[in-house]
Amino acid sequence: MNGPHMITLSKAKRLEVSGLGKSYGTLSILSNLTLTVEPGAFICIVGPSGVGKTTLLRCLSGLAAPSEGSVSVGGIVITEPQAEIGLVFQDYRGSLMPWMRTLENVAFPLEGRGVPKAERNRIALACLADVGLENAAESYPWQLSGGMQQRVAIARALAYDAHILLMDEPFGSLDAQTRLGLEDLVLALRKRLKISVIVVTHDIDEAVYLADRVVVLAGKPATVVDCVDIDLGYDRDQIRTKSDPRFVEYRNRVLGQIMA
Repeated sequence: MNGPHMITLSKAKRLEVSGLGKSYGTLSILSNLTLTVEPGAFICIVGPSGVGKTTLLRCLSGLAAPSEGSVSVGGIVITEPQAEIGLVFQDYRGSLMPWMRTLENVAFPLEGRGVPKAERNRIALACLADVGLENAAESYPWQLSGGMQQRVAIARALAYDAHILLMDEPFGSLDAQTRLGLEDLVLALRKRLKISVIVVTHDIDEAVYLADRVVVLAGKPATVVDCVDIDLGYDRDQIRTKSDPRFVEYRNRVLGQIMA
């Protein structure tokens, strides 16, 4: 992204999770989770189905309040959704308004922040350019493929000027080729915009390919049972990286924790 909307590491802030627990009535979902995400980091959260990964992401975004502990960004405790935290859901179709063109979908959330129309359209177009969709600005969501719709959802999250991007199973409903392309797109965005990215995924290969660190949740209530630092370099390639013996070692370690 070019111009004054570019995110810089000097602006990015640390996200900290301290002793987080989440319960619904007598049902305890998460317990005593502690995690630090440095500016520019890429974290993937994995675990068995139903372990509470999405619940954790909702707490990180401010959509759900922890029952215990806290989530803070830059030392400020999060109690509600923040503009600096962008959230991308798996259900990209449900998150886009079909009666709005692509540019309007990306720009719309800025209207509530009082951003003038010309400025919000400029920001929206810059964010569409970031995801390679500037030429689709006048198209409606139903005119776009699933992968393109998910890129619109990512652009909308970036339009908030978010420096922390949360993604909940963002590629799970896409075909394999589209999924691989979007994985590389998010890696490129992280590198260029210096944003922090936290992805919840059930796909172990995807987690190891994307992340600097894979956080493994397990148990009832869920706790962090392993944090695997991924040393595969900053620039990754779908074939070369996944052929690296270290990739197999990391994948097997994570898989072993989940299946234990």
